[in-house]
Amino acid sequence: MGLSRLAALHGVATSYSPSPDVTVSVPDDAVIAVLAALGVDAGTPEAVRRSLVATESRSRLLPPTVVVWAGEPLPPALTGLPPGSTVRVEPEPAAGGGRAPGSGPATGTGGVGPARAAGSAQTAGPAQTAGPAPETPGEAAAPAGAAQATGTGTAAPAQAPGSAPDVSAAPAGPAQATAPRSAAGPARAAGPARAAGPTSAAGPETGTGTTGGTVPRDPAAPAGWTQPPYGIHRLHVRTPDHHEATATLVVAPARVPQPPERTHGFLVQLYSLLSARSWGMGDLGDLADLAAWAGRTLGSGFVQVNPLHAAFPGRPTDPSPYRPSSRRFPDPVHLHVESIPEYGQLHDRALLDDLRQDAAALSEAVLNKGALIDRDAVWELKRQALELIAEVPLTPGRRAAYCDFLAEQGQALEDHALWCALAEVHGPDWHAWPEPLRDPRSPATARARSRLLDRVDLHCRLAWLTATQLADAQRAAEDAGMEIGIVHDLAVGVHPAGADTWTQRDAFAHGMSVGAPPDAFNARGQDWGLPPWRPDALAATGYAAFRGLLRGLLAHAGALRIDHVMGLFRLWWVPEGRPPTDGTYVSYDAEAMLAVLVLEAHRAGAVVVGEDLGTVEPGVREALARRGVLGTSVLWFERDWDGDGRPLAPEKWRQDCLATATTHDLPSTAARLTGDHVTLRHRLGLLTRTLEEELTEDVTGTAEWLALLARLRMLPEGDGDEPAAVRAVHRFLAATPARMIGVWLPDTVGDRRPQNLPGTWDQYPNWRLPIADPEGHPVTLEEITASPRLHALMEVLRPRRSRTAPPDERPV
Repeated sequence: MGLSRLAALHGVATSYSPSPDVTVSVPDDAVIAVLAALGVDAGTPEAVRRSLVATESRSRLLPPTVVVWAGEPLPPALTGLPPGSTVRVEPEPAAGGGRAPGSGPATGTGGVGPARAAGSAQTAGPAQTAGPAPETPGEAAAPAGAAQATGTGTAAPAQAPGSAPDVSAAPAGPAQATAPRSAAGPARAAGPARAAGPTSAAGPETGTGTTGGTVPRDPAAPAGWTQPPYGIHRLHVRTPDHHEATATLVVAPARVPQPPERTHGFLVQLYSLLSARSWGMGDLGDLADLAAWAGRTLGSGFVQVNPLHAAFPGRPTDPSPYRPSSRRFPDPVHLHVESIPEYGQLHDRALLDDLRQDAAALSEAVLNKGALIDRDAVWELKRQALELIAEVPLTPGRRAAYCDFLAEQGQALEDHALWCALAEVHGPDWHAWPEPLRDPRSPATARARSRLLDRVDLHCRLAWLTATQLADAQRAAEDAGMEIGIVHDLAVGVHPAGADTWTQRDAFAHGMSVGAPPDAFNARGQDWGLPPWRPDALAATGYAAFRGLLRGLLAHAGALRIDHVMGLFRLWWVPEGRPPTDGTYVSYDAEAMLAVLVLEAHRAGAVVVGEDLGTVEPGVREALARRGVLGTSVLWFERDWDGDGRPLAPEKWRQDCLATATTHDLPSTAARLTGDHVTLRHRLGLLTRTLEEELTEDVTGTAEWLALLARLRMLPEGDGDEPAAVRAVHRFLAATPARMIGVWLPDTVGDRRPQNLPGTWDQYPNWRLPIADPEGHPVTLEEITASPRLHALMEVLRPRRSRTAPPDERPV
């Protein structure tokens, strides 16, 4: 009982339920190992007793994090304080004048709206510019309504450090937000207004509702409480008997911004999208071009890409975009070299021309000679070109923008760039570096920083150039009329030896890996090789690492997709050296994680889509939906699981989701319809049953869907026409109430190959295939956009416009 009690106090599960009627106990040694990763000694019965006493003796006056939601009742953490307690709110610091990123909902109604207009305030540091801070702590203007939320705090000490975290400025402006002008580029142009979704519960951040009335004081509020503006503040409490406590206070809108009522767009792995000008793989120039074309020609509202995080270098580099070195900063391999202004100012162009010829040969090999995308070869050419370009002096205006970017990113960028420079000298795994260099704050590391200053500056410059082209891509999407624009993807974790685990090493549970427990689809469970964040460390720092990550990703995004969004609630931790079956769930303060997510998405005016496929804990989808986070629905998985198990009729699908026919981890629609994905897995030895059994089950499931499409008259061409069946699948998606419909770009040209085949490593070329036609011949962006098959498919998603009657037929 002692170990179970200690585990519960720290959010560590001692059992789990893979299905409603099954409960599995977690081995004690696994629980002990996970507690040790959280800094809790449970190795002996005596150690368990000591740890229990230490944990239970901590003050419980406040949880580590208190969340206040706009328009909802105050949380019990505030209303349940001892009578006579007083509170004081220390607001997050302002940074200069101007208007905050979160100075109000983008449209005033909770929709995405036309925020980020040009000509707004210049950001001045990591905190971003903001309106004037409240004159006295605790007397800031309030958002509409008081708020609800509970900081659970079960996984961290109850009393957080008293020093204010490094946070962004407290918003205090009118409801109509204008975006800060990022040093990475001008503010996003104010194009067509983004359609407002359902009205959010969050009102303006100035303390007045949408009708201008002030918010009445909550009678249950403690003395001294006045609703602060949206932001992440410090809460100080003092009781009549002189007990004191502090906590992180998150004040957030009730919901994230919402997409338009209806929009469609493309899903693409950027590296696979080669154009005639690419250097062997797709780049940010290709992304901007695709977005501009799709928005203007097809009326698309978004383009979703794979994570563009900085990859973990190696020979070969891990090609998976879901196991990066850093999630905080993008990878410069995605740069379009010719779009860098200094490129045109190089005088000695002979070497650069040679590099371009080599890049053209790489593309030729991929497009016409059957070669795989070679990320390392691409980066070697781009690295040489970028080093040449970096020798060109920046113009005064460009230099000022670069300096602004450095100020905005602060220590986080400098540390990341230093890791990149040290990795060039000592190899990418920082665990193998000389002992003094394993600490980013050691004197030896400071000396190395000075010695490697030129390389550190180069990596900072590359981060700036990449951020600039990310901004260009979003601007191109908005200029083309896209209501959302670029949807960026947040991977669930990072490489254990990469930059993030070095720069933020105290935030990670070293010796642990994120994975999944055994289930009906994988009896052995899964180990993803990604170290998890420590929930106690997140809480103690006011979720600084999470906030910085979100701000970086949302800076140039119209929306954010969160891979395995259930990880905001709990993650399956696997102790190093043990099988996934010996792991256990560790809980996070989901209320706090969601509040930070909602706050940062609100400040950026960005939609949030959660990937919630697979086993989902009860209540998680409901909690996400309450905060406006969209889910993900894949056609082949949408069945009446509570009834007869047959395909779910379109009208029964949920509205608040991104609906798709497939994803990067699943077969293309053509492969699904033809059964090619089964024969592929058979050739690779991945089937657990005979080929005949697998094909029979697959054909039966596909036939049920085709029968439904035929009954709904969505397949007028009849059986045997694979392109027509692909169109029918998308007609079905269009018939659902889903607010976002995603079209897998390879589906538009009949590609039958998956980009990733889970369960394989070197048996299949995961993450290295260009988009191809049905015969497997690669196709360029130019060929894709001219494809009759694509245009026929996208025609089924076009909204039907009513015909304008000629003048002589109009009613008088």
